[in-house]
Amino acid sequence: MILLWGVPGDDPLDDVGDELARLGADLRLLDQRRVCEATVTVATAAPAVGASVTTDDATLDLSAVGAAYIRPQESSERGRLADIALLAWADLTSAGVVNRPAAMAANNSKPYQLALIERLGFDVPDTLVTTDPEQARRFRRRHRRVVYKSVSGVRSIVSQLHDEDLGRLDDVGSAPTQFQQYVAGDDVRAHVVGDEVLATRVRSGADDYRYAARSGAAVEVAEVALPDDVARRCRAAVRGMGLHVAGVDLRHAPDGRWVCFEVNPSPAFTFYERATGQPIANAVARLLIGLDRLEAGREPSAGRPRLSGAR
Repeated sequence: MILLWGVPGDDPLDDVGDELARLGADLRLLDQRRVCEATVTVATAAPAVGASVTTDDATLDLSAVGAAYIRPQESSERGRLADIALLAWADLTSAGVVNRPAAMAANNSKPYQLALIERLGFDVPDTLVTTDPEQARRFRRRHRRVVYKSVSGVRSIVSQLHDEDLGRLDDVGSAPTQFQQYVAGDDVRAHVVGDEVLATRVRSGADDYRYAARSGAAVEVAEVALPDDVARRCRAAVRGMGLHVAGVDLRHAPDGRWVCFEVNPSPAFTFYERATGQPIANAVARLLIGLDRLEAGREPSAGRPRLSGAR
C-alpha cells in the first residue's frame, strides 16, 4: 500500500496521487486536516515499527504501508502532537518514505546543507553568515556583486545587495543573515527522482525567478539535458543526503562551472512540469510503486511492538 500524507489541494501531492491512481496503485490518502481529529498510535519498541490512525469511522493500519509520499504543512496547535507522532513513524518505519524527516532536516540550516553539498562534489558560492555589519561590508567589497537570503529552511526572496541597501546592513546585528557571492549564468533546477534526473533551464532578469512577476521580469523555461558528470553529481548528492527525491538548484556559469546553491528535499515541482511537460509526477509515482514492491518482498520483522497513543 502507498500512503500520501498532506493536504489535498497541494499540487505535487495531488499530481502524484493522480499518477498513482492512473497506474493502478493501492493508494491511501491521509488528509492532514482530518488527522487533527484522529488518534495516532505509534510503535515504540524494536524490532518492529508500526502505527495506526483512528478517526470516528475507520482505522488505518500503517504497518501495511510499503511506501509513503509525505508533504505535511504547518499544523495547528491542535494537530501538532499527531503530526509529531506521524513524523516519528516516517523516520522509523521500514517502508520507503519520500522523504524521511531526518534526511530532510539538513535543509533547515542552509549553511550546514551547503557544506554537505560541497563535500559531495559540487562547487558552491563563497558564503558568509554573520551578525556583524562590518564583516558584511567587507564581504561585499571583496565580491562586488552579492546576494542575501535566509539562513533557515523558511522560504525567502533572494535579492542582490545594491548600493542603496548598504545603509540597512546594521540590521544584521539582530538576525544572522546569509550573504553569497553572486554567480552569473543560467539557473537549472534538476529534479532527481531515484536514478532519474529531469532538468529545467530557467532564464530571467529577476534575482529570484520564483518572484519575477513582482518586478515584471520575464521568465523563460525549457527542458535541458545535463552533462553526464553533472547528472551523476546530482544523483550522488541526493543519495548522499539520504533522499529519494529532491530539487537540486544549480547555476551554469559562463566559465563552464556548475555551481550548486541548494538541495530542496520537498520540491514543488509542478511549476517546472507544467512549463515543460516533463513527467516528474509520473516519475515520483513509479518510484513509490517500486519502493512499495521492494517492501512487500522483505521478510516480516519479528516481535510485537508496544503501542502508545497520541491525540
